[in-house]
Amino acid sequence: MKIFQISTLQALALGYSRAVVTVSELLKHGDIGLGTFEDVNGEMIVADGECWRATEDGTVWKAEPDMGVPFASVAKAGYSVDFEIEGIEDIGKLKELLTLKIEEDFGLNSMHIVRIDGEFDRVCARSESAYRSHHVDLKDILSKTQRDFMFENIAGTLVGIYYPDYMDGINAPGWHVHFLSEDRTKGGHVFDLEIARGRIRLAKINKIEIQLPNEPAFDTYSLKEASGSDIKKVEQGTGKD
Repeated sequence: MKIFQISTLQALALGYSRAVVTVSELLKHGDIGLGTFEDVNGEMIVADGECWRATEDGTVWKAEPDMGVPFASVAKAGYSVDFEIEGIEDIGKLKELLTLKIEEDFGLNSMHIVRIDGEFDRVCARSESAYRSHHVDLKDILSKTQRDFMFENIAGTLVGIYYPDYMDGINAPGWHVHFLSEDRTKGGHVFDLEIARGRIRLAKINKIEIQLPNEPAFDTYSLKEASGSDIKKVEQGTGKD
C-alpha cells in the first residue's frame, strides 16, 4: 500500500504554500487523507474519495476540483485492523491507543492511515484563512489567520496519518488528525477531543511517493532550516500554543 504526498512539511513550514497540483489531480492518487490548500486556505479532509475544506470558523465546504494543493498526503486505503472503542478521554489517550496498535503489528517504522467513525462528546479543532506569502514561516502565518473552535455532541469521522520519527521534516512525526462531521458541515485540524464511542480502521503503508514542486522558487528554500519545534507547534500542537 502506498501513500502519495505533495511537497514536504519543511517547505510548508518555511512558507512554500503555492499550488503543486489541483484537487482533482490529488484525488487520482487516494480516497482518504489530509492536507491544506494554496496560501494555507483552510484544512483539508479527504474521505470517501471526496475533498473537503474547513474554513477559519470550522464550516466545511466541498473543495472545487481546480483548487491548488501545496501540501497533502492521501492513500487508497485497504484497512487491516478494525475494532470498536468507547470512552476515550482526550487526544493523548487516542494517540497512545493507536501507537500501541501499530506497535503490536511491528509498524512503528512504517506509515499508517486511520479512519475513526463515531460519536464525539467534544472535538477541539482549528483552521485558518488564506494568506498569500513567500518565505513567510507557517507559524507566523497561522498567528494571523488561525482560529480555534469546539464542536460538542457530534457524529463524524476522524482521518489521521502517522509518520515515523525518522521522517521528521518530510512530514510531522507521530499522529496528525483532522475531523469531518457526519453531515459534512463542520471540521478542522484536531488538537483535542473526547470520544463517546467509535470504530477504528487502520492501514499500514510501506511505500511513499512524493511529488515536489516543479518551479524555480522551490529551490530558493533552505529546507534544513525548518525548525522541528515550529513544525510540532503548527502541525500537532494545541491551538496556537
